[in-house]
Amino acid sequence: MITTLLVANRGEIARRVLATCRALGVATVAVHSDADADAPFVAEADQAVRLPGNTPAETYLRIDAILDAARRSGADAVHPGYGFLAENAEFAAAVTDAGLTWVGPSAKAIAAMGDKMAAKALLADAGVPMLPTWTDPAEVTAFPVLVKASAGGGGRGMRIVRDADGLAEAVAGARREAAAAFGDGTVFIERYVERGRHVEVQIFGDTHGTVVALGVRDCSIQRRHQKIVEEAPGVLPDDVRAALHEAAVAAGRAVDYVGAGTVEFLLAPDGQVHFLEMNTRLQVEHPVTELTTGLDLVRLQLLVAEGEPLPVTTTPPAAGHAIEVRLCAEDPAQGFRPATGTLHRFAIPGVATEFGPARGLRLDSGVVDGSTVSVHYDSMLAKLVAWAPTRTEAARALAGALARAELHGVATNRDLLVRVLRSPEFAAVDVDTGFLDRHPEVFEPLLPAEQLPVAALAAALAGAAARRAAAPVLAGLPSGWRNVPSVPQVTRFTGPGDEEIEVQYRLDRTGALAEWGRKGPLLTDSVEEGSPVNSALPVVELVTATPDRVVLDVDGVRRAFRVHRAGSSVFVDGPDGAASLTELPRLPLPTAELAAGSLLAPLPGAVTRVHVEVGQRVAAGDLLLTLEAMKLEHPVLAPADGVVAELPVPAGGQVETGAVLAVVNPEEDPQ
Repeated sequence: MITTLLVANRGEIARRVLATCRALGVATVAVHSDADADAPFVAEADQAVRLPGNTPAETYLRIDAILDAARRSGADAVHPGYGFLAENAEFAAAVTDAGLTWVGPSAKAIAAMGDKMAAKALLADAGVPMLPTWTDPAEVTAFPVLVKASAGGGGRGMRIVRDADGLAEAVAGARREAAAAFGDGTVFIERYVERGRHVEVQIFGDTHGTVVALGVRDCSIQRRHQKIVEEAPGVLPDDVRAALHEAAVAAGRAVDYVGAGTVEFLLAPDGQVHFLEMNTRLQVEHPVTELTTGLDLVRLQLLVAEGEPLPVTTTPPAAGHAIEVRLCAEDPAQGFRPATGTLHRFAIPGVATEFGPARGLRLDSGVVDGSTVSVHYDSMLAKLVAWAPTRTEAARALAGALARAELHGVATNRDLLVRVLRSPEFAAVDVDTGFLDRHPEVFEPLLPAEQLPVAALAAALAGAAARRAAAPVLAGLPSGWRNVPSVPQVTRFTGPGDEEIEVQYRLDRTGALAEWGRKGPLLTDSVEEGSPVNSALPVVELVTATPDRVVLDVDGVRRAFRVHRAGSSVFVDGPDGAASLTELPRLPLPTAELAAGSLLAPLPGAVTRVHVEVGQRVAAGDLLLTLEAMKLEHPVLAPADGVVAELPVPAGGQVETGAVLAVVNPEEDPQ
């Protein structure tokens, strides 16, 4: 029997495992890097052991350090979570050899499925359908193809190639990214199916010979080949569902599988099913299976590791529908560029449970208010899951909770997720792995640009209320009030795209809004001297204003805005969407001027390759250099035609946010 479990992982999966352990009375041990010392999962464990360093290679990938932590803490079992060492056969063997209980499949099964080419051959012999696959780029004769990492998953190392000209560079890039993420740069190539659906079967095996399918999940909506929306049960014809269950169980039996695993397939438009890979671990999206089956999959993992038989031997019927979204710190409008910083507020309304199989709205989060999102790890902040009796109800509840969430401090993909869930195509189950490419409209922010001025006005009025509340004298007078009105109050912000927005307003002696206006690049009109109000703006009346809540009557409709300030950052959450603003100082200090054409690092990272030379002529969109950050490669492209004037950072150089990566002098228009 397991008495003390060490979780060899971090973030939300560590918290997820700890939650089940608390319910079962199992003592827990966390391991953590220096960057994670104050993370929630460390505080929630009964014991915690520091692994010196920050990067995965320095900490969570150190098998010797993790085994030493188990010894020092008295742990008698190890749970690998997912990612890092979860699919490392050497780690599984080392844990077992140390006399500890390994919560996962055998090292032999991990090794068999870890080599994806060998796994394809093994499962093809077991009758599982396959896509055409190549290991030598010279043998590829048909396009499009997908280059994939052999040793890992999560979309890292994947490249779609549509013609022979791009194959060599795609293979080289995939190898670099795979080596950085998994320590193994081996890649292979398989046929790419346009408009295919990514579906997968959760399987479970025990030491008594049982392998059971626990249902099908649909994970088709992806960005950069990584899943962001998952649901169960997948909406499929009964015969396709039965075929998937049969193929997945056959895959498990082929390797005498024990524990939780996922067999992933591609469902082609013609209805043909093709094996993709088998993940020998618990998946990120396991909560949707838990909510539709009522099973705690981590509990089952622990029971199976202790030698107990599975409590289920046949596929349980699905009850209701569950949809999960991955809430990530990234900017979809910038190619899903990861974001870092302090999460000043993380609040989602209506959450019924955290990390548990109870139905309703479930949150599995690795962060809380004040958490730091660093460059060292994956960008996922949390998973939000909604269960309801029907798919339509689940999608509506999930979109509503996301839209009302307060997510302050870093850019997130929240707006995109809401638009996906509310789209008619999602409602009609018209989904596939190319969904985002075909629907650029889901990248639009929830808050329309024309409504940004009202949000900025709410921010300005909340700031004025805060200043009046803190005033040592005459705090009861309206902000900026004068016996003889002259000029309006002015507050300046930067908003989306760093565009400047200037809000102008005046309150009368009763505190009512007498007039207001705005100007800025996003806005066409402004309050002119002597004009009572900007005719292009809605008619706004101030109902109430406090430092954290402003209620406005906008064209006869009362609207409430929640306002949260963190330093100069102001976050406004209203009924139509959220705005992140930065209040500018009234008297700004002079700053150094950057050279024209400077390209800045969007986040900390390392320059892995420099593709051009100083003096080289480039065209708009040409690849200048590659920046590696948050375990992914990020291309830096020429913004316009021109000549490379500076390349201050060589390959291998480390940079911080805002560092100059290159300077491209724009080409002058011919006269």
